[in-house]
This record gives sequence, C-alpha cells and structure tokens, in this order.
Amino acid sequence: MAPIDLRNPDRPIRAGVILTGGVTEILDVAPMDLIYGLSKTCQAEFPVGMVDESLEAQAMDFEFYWVNETGKTARMTSGIHMQTTHSFEDCPQLDIVLMGAHNMGYKPTDSECAFVRKQYEGCAAFLTICAGFETALYAGILEGKTATGPRMMMSEMKKQAPGVKWVEQRWANDGKVWTSGVLLNGLELMRAFTTEIWGGQGGLVDFMLRMGNVPDRDQMYADAGDNPL
Repeated sequence: MAPIDLRNPDRPIRAGVILTGGVTEILDVAPMDLIYGLSKTCQAEFPVGMVDESLEAQAMDFEFYWVNETGKTARMTSGIHMQTTHSFEDCPQLDIVLMGAHNMGYKPTDSECAFVRKQYEGCAAFLTICAGFETALYAGILEGKTATGPRMMMSEMKKQAPGVKWVEQRWANDGKVWTSGVLLNGLELMRAFTTEIWGGQGGLVDFMLRMGNVPDRDQMYADAGDNPL
C-alpha cells in the first residue's frame, strides 16, 4: 500500500515517535508538538477568537503515537519516564516518524532496527533530530541519502558511513528523509517540514510558527561564523 498523501489525507494522519531502549533526549522529540499544533484537537483548545476561523478550518485530524519495543515506560533525559502508547507489536503503520538521539554508547537492537526499517518503508516522512540519525543509519535507511547531524559528528561520520552524503546543515531533506543538526535545530527542521507539506504565507502553519516564535535561522549556518558547533 502506498504511503498516505500528507497534503490530502483521506483519514487521520498517524504521527509517531519511535523510542529505543536507551535514554532519549527530551528536546529532540519535543518538536512533535509543532505538528500537534496543526491538529483539530489543539485548535479546539484555544479560546474563541484567538485563531481566525479561516485558519482553524485548515486544522487536520491527527493520531499521535509514542512507541518502544515493549510498550512500557521509556526513559528520557532529566529523569523523565514516559508511558508509551504502543509497542512494536501493536503499533500500526505510521505516516510521520520522528526519532531523537539516545544516550552515547547505546546501540539499537536488531528488533529496533527491524521496526525502524518496517516503519520507514510504509511512512510518508521519516524525521530524525540531532543524533537520532544513528538508529536510521544502523537500520540501513540512510545509505545513498543526503543527511546531516550535529556538526561536531560530521567529520567522523564521513569516515564511518561513506555511503551517506553527509552535509553540514541545520537540516537536510532527501525524499521522505529529513535530518537535523543538534537538538534545537529540530525546531528548524520541523518548521521546514511543516511549511513544505502544509505551509504557505498567511496559513495555519505560518500562524502557529509565528505564534510560537519558532526559530528560522540560516539552513547553511551562514549566521554561525566560525563556531564549529
């Protein structure tokens, strides 16, 4: 079955975060809330008149999933323990997949890599933030793709994974694969992604990005000077 058309969905869009058995950086996966902001559920929570009716009408039906192998509590940074919504066994095919970085030294399991490959095949968009690209790399889905990650990792990644076209950018897009630099570059990735799929000046995406003051820095780090990070 072909992936859903995100621009013209015929059912609720399934957006999900895949969590490993490691400790996931909470800021890496927080940008999922920018998609939540486009949902009918979120728009219904605003006081009447805060969002123009013409913009509210652009809101979409979303279902949100937080998934790990067991369906039990997932570990996040800062001591957070998150109750997932689904396990690998009962999670449906996701349409938008987001992965964040796990703690250094954790290697994704074979079952985690297999689940990532399965979800990648059927999804319409696969997003990684910060070193969240590592599980995708282990799963083999970045081979031959243009991708990015934290700037301080790029030199080593070019040696370790020469089959990937590594670029030093705040975010990169190749087909349905979207990757970002360090954790807060995930906001810029999500700005670019939502604008590409549903955006347009004066629309709901534009309004929510402006209301949230979501950063819009140069994709190529032109504003970063000599800062290697």
